[in-house]
Amino acid sequence: MLKFKKPNNEINLPFDMGYRTVVAGTGEEALGLVEMELPELAVVDWMLPERSGLEVCRILRNKKETRNLPIIMLTARGEEGDRVLGLEAGADDYVVKPYSPKEMIARINALLRRSSANSNSSIKEYAGIKMDLDSHRVTRDGHLIHLSPKCFRLLETLIDRPTYVFSRDALLGKVWGGDVYVEVRTVDVHIRRLRKALNVNDGPELVRTVRSAGYSLDITPNIM
Repeated sequence: MLKFKKPNNEINLPFDMGYRTVVAGTGEEALGLVEMELPELAVVDWMLPERSGLEVCRILRNKKETRNLPIIMLTARGEEGDRVLGLEAGADDYVVKPYSPKEMIARINALLRRSSANSNSSIKEYAGIKMDLDSHRVTRDGHLIHLSPKCFRLLETLIDRPTYVFSRDALLGKVWGGDVYVEVRTVDVHIRRLRKALNVNDGPELVRTVRSAGYSLDITPNIM
């Protein structure tokens, strides 16, 4: 497991509970360590030197090797808007300082359990859609669906959390990455392409639009 922290030892977690901890003093150093050895989980401080925790999250999420790496964002910023930014950057969980070390360990254990369960299968399924991540093959009700690489990644993001509404900015970060400038309307274009591909055999609409919020994969009626 890899723990990212500021160099002033502000973060003091009891990571001796069976975990081997690697510490990075800056965001740039953290990214370098990840390239040398892929961790099982990362605790990323928001206020890292050189590259912020948000940048680190976005970069990790944009790389194939670390796309599914469990990440906990650790920060003193507790406002709702900041929590949303952290989660949209790719964090799986968000812990605000000050915190209970026992709670942190519990969150780490829970996230590792979920990650282990998800990694045991390369097949993702929802409402008749079946994605094989190894072969990049997608079917709906047994019919083969042809998707571009971006639409495939977009569907993978949506199917990871069915019914969850992803904002356009969140989808930009997860599918295109934070280091690439892409206009928000690009998401709308690819959503239309994904819908067309999924509905090629006239099945019920599965990609739901939530006005002023974003998109989700949901079998409930569409809300325009």
